[in-house]
Amino acid sequence: MIVEPQAVDFDRPGVTHYQVAFPLDGTWGYSLVPLTVVNGALGRNANGVLVFGGTHGNEYEGQIAVKRLCRDLDPARMAGRVVLMPQLSESACVANTRISPVDGVNMNRAFPGNARGTLSARIAHFVTTRVFPLGRVVIDLHSGGREGAFPLCTSFHPIPDAAQAAEIETVARLFDPPFLFIYSSAMASGLLTDEAEALGKIAIGGEFGAGETADPVGIRHAYEGVWNVLRHYGLVEGPVRAIRPAGAAAPRLVAAAELAAYVPCPRDGVWEPLAELGAAVEAGELLGRLHDFADQAEAPREIRADRAGYLLMTHRSARPVKGQTLFVIAQEVVR
Repeated sequence: MIVEPQAVDFDRPGVTHYQVAFPLDGTWGYSLVPLTVVNGALGRNANGVLVFGGTHGNEYEGQIAVKRLCRDLDPARMAGRVVLMPQLSESACVANTRISPVDGVNMNRAFPGNARGTLSARIAHFVTTRVFPLGRVVIDLHSGGREGAFPLCTSFHPIPDAAQAAEIETVARLFDPPFLFIYSSAMASGLLTDEAEALGKIAIGGEFGAGETADPVGIRHAYEGVWNVLRHYGLVEGPVRAIRPAGAAAPRLVAAAELAAYVPCPRDGVWEPLAELGAAVEAGELLGRLHDFADQAEAPREIRADRAGYLLMTHRSARPVKGQTLFVIAQEVVR
């Protein structure tokens, strides 16, 4: 059903599928943002779960996984509440772009939002004021789009509260990825997970693909990982299940928490990556080459690892520009 934001009934029993109508800026019409509320019939559960896909419009693994959950969750076999938003930045999803073409805003820089702001700010404000209060666990499913490529990982920031940090790590492990990635909160402001963390939520992100594709492995981890979260917190019955094949190594906890780990491209050029994502690299190891075709006889610029660790991100496109993050090497957290 199509409703205005204030008309969403989050307490309605069973499953309700909404299209939340946010007026467009500068024209008559709406961005219809999909939202599904599932209220279980087996009683209350204080650990409500909130799941978002499509925070960036050209990242599809999360959109697909969350849409499947909209159809597959059965309130007759569930306790507590789940809120699902498969295309948070609906206008960006329709346009296959990272940012909304309506207001030029990156939804993952728009939080906590503004009730009187542009479209993205108003959607972020709705999430902050109406959706976040309903859940303890916040999951924001991403992939690299056309900018960055990551090995499959769940991600979270350094958290000063030890109990919150430990629970976030536990939830990140439920997606059974090869890597758990602790990343810098200084890289950007206004992130969905930033706002959720500040409110004391158990908030995780994750990278489940890249390149504007729909990777089946990433979709499986995103989808099954949410089911594991529901099992872990008792919203549905059953034990947590492994997602990777039997015998796979435990997720590796790595960190690039300082800004210096996010190495910028030194100049415009054509990027030739040489190291595999997720690979262990040594300091000084050749990661790739930057080519300048203004002079075909000129040797390419070699890009080498500034530290030892694991290659957790490289620029996806062959045409990075000066200043864009070219690579990130994360180092294993030893306890």
